[in-house]
Amino acid sequence: MKPETGGTGLSRKPAALSAGVDEAGRGPLAGPVVVAAVVLDPEDPIPGLADSKRLTARRRERLADAIRLRALAWSVVPCGPERIDQVNIYQATMQAMCTAITLLPVRPGEVLVDGNRVPSGVDLPARALVGGDGIEPAISAASILAKVWRDAWMSALDQRYPQYGFARHKGYPTREHIQALRRLGPCPEHRRSFAPVRKSMSIQELELDF
Repeated sequence: MKPETGGTGLSRKPAALSAGVDEAGRGPLAGPVVVAAVVLDPEDPIPGLADSKRLTARRRERLADAIRLRALAWSVVPCGPERIDQVNIYQATMQAMCTAITLLPVRPGEVLVDGNRVPSGVDLPARALVGGDGIEPAISAASILAKVWRDAWMSALDQRYPQYGFARHKGYPTREHIQALRRLGPCPEHRRSFAPVRKSMSIQELELDF
């Protein structure tokens, strides 16, 4: 998993620009947490931006294409299960946010982060906006990029580990996923620091003892 960046470049002074930052995948039991940062072009607004969770998959994909083509700058940074297990999901997300901001091809004048906390280490003016993915277009764009990238990754993982159903639940703790974990134990893409995964490992160990 490597970060991705792109954008059309500057159309005005950077001080007038804001970067929206959001993540996808903090809650799943498997796969990466993915952070995106986006600097939109105020002179080329993208209609239809909204919280990614309120959009259909097809609409998200179309908007993600538009964001990549028309945003002044964007970056996507995945953080895999191994790192999540090393530092915990919160720290992994904050670190990925810092990296996504740093990798933006355009340096904005301000950073707007969805949620109630700003990652430490950001060397730009930054604000946290609760529900920002529904009210701030740049954060909405970031949520869409992060969600589309992660969903595509989980669908690809489904080809490698079809027995878990990753393409359907994207690693979230659905009944199907929990049942597969109990039956099969975790695969390399599972977050072993998460309680349901640890529990499945204990079940597998007990079965081996018998």
